[in-house]
Amino acid sequence: MEATGEARIPQLKCAAKPSINKFLQNLTQTLQVAIGPVILISGVGLLLLSMTNRLGRAIDRSRLLMESHRKGTDEDRARVKGQMEILWRRACLIRASIVWAASAVLMVAVLIIFLFVSMLLGWQMVPLIAGLFGCCMVAVLVSLAYFIRDINLSLHALKLEMNFEAWK
Repeated sequence: MEATGEARIPQLKCAAKPSINKFLQNLTQTLQVAIGPVILISGVGLLLLSMTNRLGRAIDRSRLLMESHRKGTDEDRARVKGQMEILWRRACLIRASIVWAASAVLMVAVLIIFLFVSMLLGWQMVPLIAGLFGCCMVAVLVSLAYFIRDINLSLHALKLEMNFEAWK
C-alpha cells in the first residue's frame, strides 16, 4: 500500500509477441465482420422453415384431393383437377424458392470461410468476398420472388374455391 492508503494495481505486461497481438486483432476484426453473414444465415433459415412448412401443406392437401378425386362425382373431379394443377404449380414454386434460399445459405457459409482464409493467409480477397455477398443477396431476392408468387397463387386458388362454393 502506498502512503495515501490506496492499493496499488499492478500493471500487467503483455508477454506475447507483437505478431500474435496483431493476429488476435485481425481475428477479432474478422469475427466482427462475420457476424453479419451469420445473422443472414439465421434469417434465411427461418424463411426456409416457413417454405418447407408450406411445401408440406401443399403435399398433404394434394393427397387429400387425390382421395376426393377417386371417390367424387364428375363435377367434383373437374374441380379437384383444377385445384391439383394449382397445387402442382405451387409446389414447383416453393421448391424453387427453397433451392434459391438454400443456395444463399451455402454462399454465406463459403463467404465466411473466405473471410477467415483471407485473414489467416493474408490474401486480399475483397472482390471475391464482395461478389459472393452480392450473389448471396441476389439468391435471397430470387427466393423471395418465388415465395411471393406462391402466396399469390394460393390466394388465386382460394378465390376459385370461394367462387365454386358460391355457385352451389
